[in-house]
Amino acid sequence: MRTLAKTSDALDRLCRWGALAALVLMVLLIGIQVAARYLWRDPPGWTEEGARYAMVWAGLLGATVSFRAGFDPVLAKFKMFERGALRAAAVALRAIATVLFLGPVLFFCVFGPNYDISRGYLARSAERAAEAIGLPMVWFTAALPIAIVVIFIHLLADLAGRQPAEPK
Repeated sequence: MRTLAKTSDALDRLCRWGALAALVLMVLLIGIQVAARYLWRDPPGWTEEGARYAMVWAGLLGATVSFRAGFDPVLAKFKMFERGALRAAAVALRAIATVLFLGPVLFFCVFGPNYDISRGYLARSAERAAEAIGLPMVWFTAALPIAIVVIFIHLLADLAGRQPAEPK
């Protein structure tokens, strides 16, 4: 239990810094694009694309932080259930809803039709390149399964006994 909680804490710190870095990068790239549009009337295309992908990473890493902190949309407010069976039911309901929603998304990130890994979301994006930046799209689309795995680790830490965070 303690190892799981420490892993969850470490991932939370990493995701906080990652989301912050992606947000700063996005704002920087947007600033470059705006300045280039007014100064040269021809902004570089990579700034728009880079800002878009930075926004995806910031949003998904931020979602993991939100889940861990208890700021995500919830079905049950834990403050209503101080202890006992009702609290356990609320934690279980959150876990079931999270797995039912994110489980299939994670599955199809890896597997395609007929359980073919080569037709999964990540494999298909590895074959495509970003138009302006030129990097394989998998560098950007990997944010989705990474965020889901981190959320599942936070969820396991909650189920193992770490008190889910309550927003203040």
